[in-house]
Amino acid sequence: MKTVIKASNISKKFKLHHESKEKYVALRDVITNNSKNLFSFKKKQFQRSSQNEIFWALKNIDFEIKQGDRVGIVGRNGAGKSTLLKILSRITSPSTGSVSLKGRVASLLEVGTGFHPELTGRENIFLNGTIMGMSRAEIKKQFDAIVQFAEVERFLDTPVKRYSSGMYVRLAFAIAAHLEPEILLIDEVLAVGDAQFQKKCLGKMEEVSKNDGRTILFVSHNISMIQKLCNTGMLLTSGQLTYTGDINQVISHYLDSAEEINNFYEFNGKISEDQIAYAKSIKILSGNNEDVKEIPVGEPWKIEIKFSVQHNVNGLIIGLGMLNEMDVPIRTSWTIPQNLLPGDYTATFLEDGIYFSPGTYRMLVGISIGKISIQYIDKDIFLHISDVIGKHDLSVVETKNGIFLNQMKMNVIRD
Repeated sequence: MKTVIKASNISKKFKLHHESKEKYVALRDVITNNSKNLFSFKKKQFQRSSQNEIFWALKNIDFEIKQGDRVGIVGRNGAGKSTLLKILSRITSPSTGSVSLKGRVASLLEVGTGFHPELTGRENIFLNGTIMGMSRAEIKKQFDAIVQFAEVERFLDTPVKRYSSGMYVRLAFAIAAHLEPEILLIDEVLAVGDAQFQKKCLGKMEEVSKNDGRTILFVSHNISMIQKLCNTGMLLTSGQLTYTGDINQVISHYLDSAEEINNFYEFNGKISEDQIAYAKSIKILSGNNEDVKEIPVGEPWKIEIKFSVQHNVNGLIIGLGMLNEMDVPIRTSWTIPQNLLPGDYTATFLEDGIYFSPGTYRMLVGISIGKISIQYIDKDIFLHISDVIGKHDLSVVETKNGIFLNQMKMNVIRD
């Protein structure tokens, strides 16, 4: 496949202007210090001092993208993802370096980008097509498909300034996908659409990439969407390209870099005197009661949750939830309802062997009486399950095919 995007030593800097006001001078101070001539009060007393700071949003970025690649760009907020797409879209130019693009580019970066609010949906379709260099005949050929995909027939002759954000996105994506660009750049904007439309967009992007050989760059914090659509990825960290490759490997690096793995997490939220009970901490231990930051597949482990009871309570339940890397709930465990007096307690969850696929999982802690929630802790509590080792060695199988690893009893006999 030929190279359609080549970035060479791209950097982008911004000049940040900081203003700081000098100490405020009250009128009474002026009168006291300058009573002879009130009007001698200097204007400069209210002048602002300013400082400039250079901020590098991108630094020395190099990459090549082949025709037909579906590239997911991931990274924390402020990593430089949107800045990179704006450079590739020619909205802004790099401070250093160069970008080579082969083919027509369509971008969907922000709600309303490229639309004239006073024009109707119909008029904006032709406007966007013209901006992309298409003839009127080429636009008319795709017009019906665009309208049908966007599902805005009733509002086609309504000025787009009266569209909801969801309608904006539907029409904008339909235009970008159907006006036959060789390169399609999409930022987080799809998050505005509903789940059904997002699924529809993913299907369309996959179709035009595989069938028509179009190249797609997709920025999103929705890891599940990135994983479904993209075959390759780029990880940006503080403006630098830190990893490229297979999308699953890129996501794994991103999640590992974004999470601080510990074995002890303390909850320091403010608790009212009326609250019946509250959790204080959670600790991850091996089967031998050792402090560990990860548990190998198949090995025994335990969780200790420290909590306090402030008032007599009947039927108190401590719950523990687990979510996978896509934030999909995969497990819930809970204690038997307890009748407790005020005091400090420890709830222990233990298991002879953990058989989830290697990776990083997030845990939730909840306290309730029956179905009535008293406390719910949804913060960065991580459990890392390492690759299988020793007696549980399953290196001959692909452990990413599924969440739960279960070697069933079986026999192989010759017929």
